Amino acid sequence: MIRSLCYTPDKPVRVDLGSEEFGAALKEPGVLLWVDFGGEPPELCEPILRQVFGFHPLAVDDALAESHVPKVDDWDTYLYVVLHAVALDAEEPIELDTLELDVFLGANYLVTHRSEPIAALDRLWTACQRDERHLKKGSTRLLYALADELVADYMPVVDGFDEAIDRIEDQVFSAPTRSLLEQIFALKRALLHLRRIIAPQREVLNKLARGDYAFIDAEERVFFRDVYDHLVRLYDISESLRDLVGGALDTYLSVINNRMNDVMKTLTIITTLFMPISFLAGFFGMNFFQAPAIFEAWTSRGAFWLMAAVMILLPLGMFWWIRRRAWM
Repeated sequence: MIRSLCYTPDKPVRVDLGSEEFGAALKEPGVLLWVDFGGEPPELCEPILRQVFGFHPLAVDDALAESHVPKVDDWDTYLYVVLHAVALDAEEPIELDTLELDVFLGANYLVTHRSEPIAALDRLWTACQRDERHLKKGSTRLLYALADELVADYMPVVDGFDEAIDRIEDQVFSAPTRSLLEQIFALKRALLHLRRIIAPQREVLNKLARGDYAFIDAEERVFFRDVYDHLVRLYDISESLRDLVGGALDTYLSVINNRMNDVMKTLTIITTLFMPISFLAGFFGMNFFQAPAIFEAWTSRGAFWLMAAVMILLPLGMFWWIRRRAWM
């Protein structure tokens, strides 16, 4: 779907202009045109981007490829900016979904391209339709509002990861199962993915805040600096969450090792308790009832009950001694 918003001073905001009207609209004094390409095939988007707006073929190819980390390119008459939106997977709350948003910023226009719906962009689109003041402030301020909405969606994702870590930490001691280990590694991968998105996007906002570009006036830089500060805090939080996940993994391994040690201790105690019985049974098992004449006393009733008492009392005594040494 190709949709558009066209603001002209002292006129109502025009919605959904035809692609053949974009060129004429850009020539109007004081106009601000926002065109959004949402999920359209490249063969339909490319002619408009190249012929109507005059974007460089390399920039157009980058926008249609949808395979770039956040970046900003200066093409003299416009900026090409790649931003990323994030969201948690509806089916797997630990899985992170990233959505690329390609933005072309000109003096009097903003062109966005995306392959999937982005909630932050839709919210801003609706707000611009309700209140034209978002469009009055120019294309640079509109880009700031879009970046701010995108970054605002990062915090619920970070909070979701924080809650997932809390659940994992509670289960580490009560139920350290294989599925829990899989959750830990999935969360670790998701946080690494988030870090790989936040770090370059932070640098993009830093460049926009420094004012190295002709389209961004000095009074507009402070807004991008505000978004940059948010990303710096999010980056620090993501690093803290990664440390927590690493700690949870270490704790899981420690709990598993402790449980294995308990099992081995229990088996060792059982073996130790039966060692004297095994020795006595092995020593007397072959000759107790077939003793030579000189060992006839060993087959008497008294000898039998004596050996039975030893076989019963000796393990009990060893058990008491092991408990006294606090080995179990």
